[in-house]
Amino acid sequence: MKTICPEDRSAELDLARVLVVDDDPTSRLTLQTVLKAGGYRVDAAASAAEAVGKMDEQEYELVLSDLQMESPEAGLKVLAHARMMDYKPATALVTTYQNMRPLKTARMLITPEDIPGLLAKVANLISERAARRVEREMRHAT
Repeated sequence: MKTICPEDRSAELDLARVLVVDDDPTSRLTLQTVLKAGGYRVDAAASAAEAVGKMDEQEYELVLSDLQMESPEAGLKVLAHARMMDYKPATALVTTYQNMRPLKTARMLITPEDIPGLLAKVANLISERAARRVEREMRHAT
């Protein structure tokens, strides 16, 4: 049985939580592994419906979704639901398609083959979200 010292517990609580949504088990597991290695707490969903349920139960700093799952635009539905959440997670589409054009409704397209680039984009999205939250809180405080 592993003993967790107080320092480990506080560090664990400070990690950003990311939701990875992808119907392809290999892609989903790869992203989970990379993000966990990058220091994030990661939950996963295999469908838009599962992702919506997880977002309703848990707060996420970032939601990464594949575009095409059970329907051609299931990923856009996931991101639309995320944007309606009170906690306002950062959102991005993840794709393995090399020649995909950016979508107006997608904040960012992330391709998983560039691991350092992926981790940098994830960190950037989460820090931008944090800055927006601070700005919102400051506006409401005045």
